[in-house]
Amino acid sequence: PFPADPRLVRLCRAFVAAPSAAVRIDAWASRAGMSRRSFTRAFQRETGVSLSVWRRQATLLAALPLLARGASVTEVALDLGYESAPAFTTMFRRMLGVAPRTYLRQGGRGRPFPPAGGQPI
Repeated sequence: PFPADPRLVRLCRAFVAAPSAAVRIDAWASRAGMSRRSFTRAFQRETGVSLSVWRRQATLLAALPLLARGASVTEVALDLGYESAPAFTTMFRRMLGVAPRTYLRQGGRGRPFPPAGGQPI
């Protein structure tokens, strides 16, 4: 879900336009003109999930079409700001229950999205 607060909406839209695993809570809080604590509380209240869960979900939504078009896991991982393909694969497996290539071979069938405890964005 997107938050209603205009400061948070601006940050979320910018992230969706250019997802990056390098997002840090302190940077977002600063850009929103909030303390870290105020930011994390507001983000959780507005979206129902933490920034890290929201970011992973948004990153997956950005990665899936790239992978489906045939981009390599390494290319997608680096494009999305991950340090390495294994780091991206770990996040992908944690969220969907299978590795990216397995997910695609299975026709997009992994663990139901979103993972337990998460909400769709």
